[in-house]
Amino acid sequence: MSINETYENELAFQADRRRATVEFIKIVSDLWYDKSIELVIFRNPLIDRNVSEILNLHEYAGEFVQKPISIFDSVEIAQAIKTLDVPPAKLDIGKLTYEYHLEEKKYSNAMAFVANKLKDASSTEDITPKDVVLYGFGRIGRLVARELMTRTGKGSQLRLRAIVTRGKLDATVLEKRAALLRNDSVHGEFSGTVTADLKKEALIINGTTVKIISANQPEDIDYTKYGINNALIIDNTGVFRDKVALERLKASKGASKVLLTAPGKGIPNIVYGVNHLENNPDKLDIFSAASCTTNAITPVLKAMEDTYGVTSGHLETIHAYTNDQNLVDNFHSKYRRGRAAALNMVITETGAGKAVSKALPSFEGKLTSNAIRVPVPNGSLAILNLELSSKASIDSINATLKKYALEGDLVEQIKYEMSDELVSTDIIGSSAPSIYDSKATIVRKDGKNAILYIWYDNEYGYSHQVIRLAKYIAKVRRYTYY
Repeated sequence: MSINETYENELAFQADRRRATVEFIKIVSDLWYDKSIELVIFRNPLIDRNVSEILNLHEYAGEFVQKPISIFDSVEIAQAIKTLDVPPAKLDIGKLTYEYHLEEKKYSNAMAFVANKLKDASSTEDITPKDVVLYGFGRIGRLVARELMTRTGKGSQLRLRAIVTRGKLDATVLEKRAALLRNDSVHGEFSGTVTADLKKEALIINGTTVKIISANQPEDIDYTKYGINNALIIDNTGVFRDKVALERLKASKGASKVLLTAPGKGIPNIVYGVNHLENNPDKLDIFSAASCTTNAITPVLKAMEDTYGVTSGHLETIHAYTNDQNLVDNFHSKYRRGRAAALNMVITETGAGKAVSKALPSFEGKLTSNAIRVPVPNGSLAILNLELSSKASIDSINATLKKYALEGDLVEQIKYEMSDELVSTDIIGSSAPSIYDSKATIVRKDGKNAILYIWYDNEYGYSHQVIRLAKYIAKVRRYTYY
């Protein structure tokens, strides 16, 4: 075959592959909007992805399981899912496709395979949708709003009904709120529509009305006036940090549960995937989603503790600067944080080392911790220096964390990264709160000390943990296949 013939064949294959991807995107959308079935690929969301993004995710999936996973396979599995009578669910098509390759000799076709794998889905209980109110509309609040509205679908899980802000509400303020939701300097444009409607005192997001409630204190609000009942209040103001203060949010008429998007005092601090099942939403009403750093390190620490045992360790977090710091040098109540955030590396404290023990009691007193804020707006890195009870090697640790990322209770939390070229901007937009850098791990010769590098999008990854915990609290978790 000539060079030109080879080239023409390559072009034809690429055209076929992209056509299959377009078909796959349509099936993903149809399943979501018609059946409330969300497809992901090794925990990476597929809704609102373009052709190139879908193909790149398939390439990552193939590297992850070390077996080619083609878009043609995904189309075949997705078509089978669409044909079958599957209730609302979240299904990992990467895992399904991988297993189909391993087990295809057992089944006559993809339909028979999928029917067998999802046979337990029909036994799941019906879900009652939950009203959600965002109390505050800062960095985390806006990202949570984006994700809730992008994945509303038929509204069978969490329904964002209102956002509470302070101060006067007029046309200018409302449009500024809309503009901040539409455009984000770090995360880009919102993949939807946002219109300010002063007459309704609302934002119309993707055609759905979200009320903007102006209130200086939670006692001033009656949510039932807006048709909101039994709501989950997600507080991201940073003002209400203990049980007494958060009880004020719960006391508002129409509210029933409260979720704090920060470490809390006197309430359960939960890293979803690690200790959420120890806190029953039928018995508790107020929860904390802990911090972004705690959510980044705790899943990996659990994997290391369960496999090797951890006797002691130190956490150093290289953290993006935050709104708490000054843009230019000015007075600050905390040491060093008064210096210009975008010009300096700033040593400061973090409570994440101690906070781990709230989710993993076996780590009580084991970890010291510190933080360095650095001149990037988002994307952080946690360095774990661990003394181990049992001997380990780089290969054994990589195998352990790859297994945890592929199966078990932490598949949504740990992403296994294989790139030699990974830098902080590469992890922006990752829905996993904990991204294990397999190429950076260091192990001492005696195998009793390991240094692990854990990346995390301290905004987007954490926001997904908040939403996962919110679904658990609201009891709207669908059937999942991971």
